[in-house]
Amino acid sequence: MARIVDRFPRKTRCLDPLFIPLADGTRLAATIWLPEDAWEKPVAAILELIPYRRRDGTVFRDVKMHPYVAGHGFACCRVDIRGSGDSEGLLLDEYTGQEQEDACEIIAWLAAQAWCSGAVGMTGISWGGFNALQVAARKPPALKAVIALCCSDDRYADDVHYYGGALLTEDAMWSSFILGLGALPPDPQIVGERWRDLWQERLDATRCWSSLWMKHQRRDAYWKHGSVCEDFSAIRIPVYAISGWDDTYYNAVPRLLSGLECPKKGLIGPWSHAYPFLGEPGPAINYLQEAVRWWRQWLDGEETGIMDEPVFTAFIKAPCRPEPSVETYQGHYVTEPSWPSPDISTRHFYLNNDGLRDEPVEGPDLALSSPVTAGRDCGRYGGYGGSVPDLAGDQRREDGLGLSFDSEPFPEDIVILGAPAVTVTLESDQSCGLLVARLTEVWPDGTSTLVSWGALNLSHREGHEEPKPLIPGERITVTVQLNHAGRCVGKGNRLRLVLSNQHWPILVPVPAMPLYRIETGTSLLSLPLRPSGTEPEWQFAPAEISAPIEVHDLLPESHSRTIELDIGSGRQSITLTSDFGKQFLPDRAITTAASVVDRMEITEGNPLSARVDTGWVLSIKSGEADVETRSRVELDMEENRFRLRWRLDVYEGGAHCFAREGEEWIDRDHL
Repeated sequence: MARIVDRFPRKTRCLDPLFIPLADGTRLAATIWLPEDAWEKPVAAILELIPYRRRDGTVFRDVKMHPYVAGHGFACCRVDIRGSGDSEGLLLDEYTGQEQEDACEIIAWLAAQAWCSGAVGMTGISWGGFNALQVAARKPPALKAVIALCCSDDRYADDVHYYGGALLTEDAMWSSFILGLGALPPDPQIVGERWRDLWQERLDATRCWSSLWMKHQRRDAYWKHGSVCEDFSAIRIPVYAISGWDDTYYNAVPRLLSGLECPKKGLIGPWSHAYPFLGEPGPAINYLQEAVRWWRQWLDGEETGIMDEPVFTAFIKAPCRPEPSVETYQGHYVTEPSWPSPDISTRHFYLNNDGLRDEPVEGPDLALSSPVTAGRDCGRYGGYGGSVPDLAGDQRREDGLGLSFDSEPFPEDIVILGAPAVTVTLESDQSCGLLVARLTEVWPDGTSTLVSWGALNLSHREGHEEPKPLIPGERITVTVQLNHAGRCVGKGNRLRLVLSNQHWPILVPVPAMPLYRIETGTSLLSLPLRPSGTEPEWQFAPAEISAPIEVHDLLPESHSRTIELDIGSGRQSITLTSDFGKQFLPDRAITTAASVVDRMEITEGNPLSARVDTGWVLSIKSGEADVETRSRVELDMEENRFRLRWRLDVYEGGAHCFAREGEEWIDRDHL
């Protein structure tokens, strides 16, 4: 539990609402926290630009952090992206050129204010981390540093759309949320009588963003836009990259540390998709004080010592048994002077018929053909931590649905830090297929805990830009890069590598399940190992926050993950249900509620039976507005195409007032 701080070096005030004018006449809504005396003693400004409704969406976390940072001598500016929240205009896609141009204008506006010193930083988690990096690459003069959390430098590699050249089911889930969120109105208490006209403009522009995303199944110009890895040298200002091992974006932290040439730091903690001061799962850290040190160093020109500390800090999870949700992990932080680190060595294990061994022993090929239900117990791609039961469970069932290779028990603890890789020589009887590699820690009683995983669409074996079908019967050698990991494997436990060709419901299956023949003795696992116990462990102070906003909980929060199996038909259904409750915010007289049901179905023996059905219900009551949106996105499969169907229903005062729907077929491109 974070400690609440109510006294700061400088007293603060909140400016809300405040509208920032853009050159084209559009006004963007903002909330700014800053010291009361900033007009006499100007301060640097810090921008967070996201579409998640600052007054009734992210306010729950904003109030815990922005007043804290402001109280230490900064102006924290939280802006609704064009077409979201109380801002004018239309929001038509993620990370558009227009969004980045708007950010550059906002930065110039902030730097010119009487209360601003002229220096600006940019920060944010997820969407806000993406655009912080993207805007840094545009080099607006006043932007001096960024902190980017839980985001990626490569939009194709590991955002919520594609992974390893395969389509993520998370794509449909995410577009369902955006569909409902984008249909909520601006707040009449803020924008006045124009609220209904602005709302209608948003409704008239409604579309399902998956329609666009699924038409770009290769790493083409669409995905390269906004991927700062295309030219790391474009970023010349300091970058602090942060994520958590239970998030989906942690691979970007070591990539940024490897690729950036500017001053940089990296941190990976135990958390999911959350700020480190929230610590879900814990332990939380005093991230806000870490941020203050960073901003003082680069915005105020104060020597804080933060750049004298190691470049990369990573949490090493202690050996742990699988749980669907975790409150706090055991473990410790280690530091590295650079990344790649000179401290990391690679140990090779050969995939022999008798398991993972240090020396190769050639043997007969092994056949691999996983059932379409393989992957069920591997958790959700985009986990949210806390009480949400979306983490990977015991992998024993999954281990039996692929080819398993076990090491000998380790005589001492070993520490994995980095990205394992598996190089496999195989042949397939189909022209397309997935190769999935999972690394688990196996306890003496048989419990199997997921450590890392990776997947490759074999049509993308030579790159994600120009897929090439497999030639049935042709032997090829491919490398599957697993996700980075920071993990201690306990003395007496084993490592298990499992190869499969299905990862449902995280990845959409190929049209026909292939049969692979895996060459043993030559295929190998490359494991990045770090010496343990060679230096003092790094420590962070316990989390602190500013006072949370007053909330009256009208309905409680609840989450579930259920699996149903029809033995007769072989139909398997996985349903994730999250009701985020209903809240009343008395300081602004706003009531909000949100819930979602994600359902993934598949029938044994039939990959084309895979189906995603995801729907959100969002509501807002403020002033004259009493609105509920219900969004739904469905994805079905055929051999050569996908069927995407979507629908949005909007209710005002309980009465249905707007509907829009769409259906289209999208060709499969080597998927």
